[in-house]
Amino acid sequence: MANMTMIQAIQDAMRVAMEADSRVLVLGEDIGKNGGVFRATEGLMAAFGENRVIDTPLAESGIIGTAVGLALNGMRPIAEIQFLGFIYETMDQVSAQAARMRFRSQGRFSVPMVIRSPFGGGVRTPELHSDSLEALFLHSPGIKVVMPSNPYDAKGLLLAALADDDPVLFLEPMKLYRAFRGEVPEGSYQVPLGKANVVQEGNDVTVIAWGPTVPVALEAAKSVSDQQGVSCEVIDLRTISPIDIDTIVNSVQKTGKAVIVHEAVRAGGVGAEITAQINERAFLSLEAPVARVTGYDTPYPVPTLEDYWLPDAKRTGEAILRTVHF
Repeated sequence: MANMTMIQAIQDAMRVAMEADSRVLVLGEDIGKNGGVFRATEGLMAAFGENRVIDTPLAESGIIGTAVGLALNGMRPIAEIQFLGFIYETMDQVSAQAARMRFRSQGRFSVPMVIRSPFGGGVRTPELHSDSLEALFLHSPGIKVVMPSNPYDAKGLLLAALADDDPVLFLEPMKLYRAFRGEVPEGSYQVPLGKANVVQEGNDVTVIAWGPTVPVALEAAKSVSDQQGVSCEVIDLRTISPIDIDTIVNSVQKTGKAVIVHEAVRAGGVGAEITAQINERAFLSLEAPVARVTGYDTPYPVPTLEDYWLPDAKRTGEAILRTVHF
């Protein structure tokens, strides 16, 4: 089994999918000869040619609009948006066209495409490069939203997304691209979409995280265990839409307490939706209010301030202890 970083696992998934299916192609800005801004597509143009690895003009709406047309005509495109903050330019193509095509056509047409986009803080990028916008697409019925936290999941989830017959937004945490290595099987395998992963079992409190906050949650869980013997059950959501609410509810019914950790701003975030669903389905099991540790309700800050803005293990650990001792 190979030992890969997340960016290597993502590149391997695309290579495996392109070798297996001639309908899979990649398009985006600088993804061909340059191999993409993070080198996720490095070597793919040499391997598969300019007709399947396509450098596009600097026009995000054109990239997604072209991918929608390709998907409707039998191809399975992977469209790369260089940074998630630029996806605002594509909102009509994503949310008003791709996401609702199956519903609009009463099932006669679907849009089997994947949109890959780096996002997230902690790497000192300029404005519009670090925003966590997953909640915008949770609110767009018809598109699945996926976010890996490790190399194994990154490859398996991306291959599952490429096999899906509906559009999938695949969000890649920049901070984790080369943060660590993990074992990744060779060849093809899939991690099911819509299924969360209980990465650590525990009894005192449920900690729910996704993408870049999963390592934060695990670090905080270890800290409160070492300090006060608190036993945390940590859930990696993996898929933002659809949310695997059954796994969350089962855990909260066991622990009686929940803390949600995400990088996006607090107001209207995915954490608010999870809190509402816990209240609807596990209210009688709760022994404390559901807590959230999030970014603040401001635009993403300049690089010198982002360490104060992002949720970290200290803030998360404090929220866990407040919840446990409520």
